[in-house]
Amino acid sequence: MDKKIHNHKYLEQRRKELRKNLTSAEATLWTLLQKKQLKGRKFRRQHSIENYIVDFYCASEKLIIELDGAYHLDFAQQNYDYERTRILNDLGFKVLRFENKLIFENSVDVLEEISSHFKY
Repeated sequence: MDKKIHNHKYLEQRRKELRKNLTSAEATLWTLLQKKQLKGRKFRRQHSIENYIVDFYCASEKLIIELDGAYHLDFAQQNYDYERTRILNDLGFKVLRFENKLIFENSVDVLEEISSHFKY
């Protein structure tokens, strides 16, 4: 039997808090991804995989979308993000990272980049 790696109960409250307090970039991207607006794919926000809570997740594509603000420019945070991405990749997920400003400045290109990773 496969070990459960999605939405562990101990992270449920934190996921709910994050969903209630989306950053402006997350809220903007969510308006573009929710309700299967992007080529019919269902995305979830603040979904947990193993011990990590990812910004957006598309199960049918095993695709994770992460938005990075200024906080992610910190060297220690970059190392953490790199290791986290490596672990998620090793579990079979594709992780795409976008700077917050891209969501506001060029959301069309962001959506095209995301959909370019769909299998069909």
